[in-house]
Amino acid sequence: MFDRVLVPLDASPLAECVLPHVVAVARTFDAQVTLLHVLERGETAGRAAPIDPLVWHIGKAEARAYLDDVAARLREAGVRLEIELLEGRAARTVVEFAASQDASLVILSSHGRSGLSGWNVSSVAQQITLRVRRSVMIVRAYQPAVEELGGMLYHRVLVPLDSSQRAEWVLPAVSTLASVHGSHIVVAHAVPRPELPSREPLSPDDAHLAEQLDERNRREAAAYLEQLVQRLPPGVETRLFSADNVTVALHDLVDREQIDLVVLSAHGHSGATRFPYGSRAASFIAYGRTPLLIVQDLAPADVELTAAEVMAGESPGH
Repeated sequence: MFDRVLVPLDASPLAECVLPHVVAVARTFDAQVTLLHVLERGETAGRAAPIDPLVWHIGKAEARAYLDDVAARLREAGVRLEIELLEGRAARTVVEFAASQDASLVILSSHGRSGLSGWNVSSVAQQITLRVRRSVMIVRAYQPAVEELGGMLYHRVLVPLDSSQRAEWVLPAVSTLASVHGSHIVVAHAVPRPELPSREPLSPDDAHLAEQLDERNRREAAAYLEQLVQRLPPGVETRLFSADNVTVALHDLVDREQIDLVVLSAHGHSGATRFPYGSRAASFIAYGRTPLLIVQDLAPADVELTAAEVMAGESPGH
């Protein structure tokens, strides 16, 4: 499923928080990994700043030595990989390279050389995530790092579903993770409580109608989960509940269940090709605190271009 994995690194310790996950994913899916480092030129007033050729040559040699060192460590852990050193703007170059190599998964650190900040995801990581149009794993750089390179195991994995076939796009990956890592899988179905718009408090009849709708939806969800569990590895647990705000409830569930990996599809029942991610996936990108694996259910060409991309004359995946 994830046979070609792209790992952008900027030579910072924060970015290297992804390395144990790279080993875990490569072992799980028998993937070929590419380590990518992008050399960026500084800019002055929108133009490339002058740079001493000798300084640039030394920086390039240092970057190559850095990639070689990381590659040696990963190869010792049994990872098949190659390295790439490119020049350009970091986010754009990563996105273009992912498209040219038809990468099936991009593994990103939430923060890198610019350091930690009040933003949950750095600007470069966010740009790559929004534009790459491929499955993405985001590792939170502000969480305690796994010290042993080959010591990453996903013990408790949360899989939010909404009864849609698009949300089920994650199931092959989840099944493989469970078989390799012995993961405890928690499948969650949060049923949104029915909304009955009204400027006044609901009448008893309207309140009763809302309760009936909620009960009906929970019955349908329970029947769905009962059938679904039969297709998943033994030991899967389910969580079914109603919520006024499904996304908030799922974030709370991650904390309560001590989840160490969230796996969800880029789109669910209400997802549209206008955006690379549905609202639930977008919320976990922006506000999640655990490692996140988003399985993209659309081909790059199926996601509509933004107005900015149209004006720039760019093609999907670039």
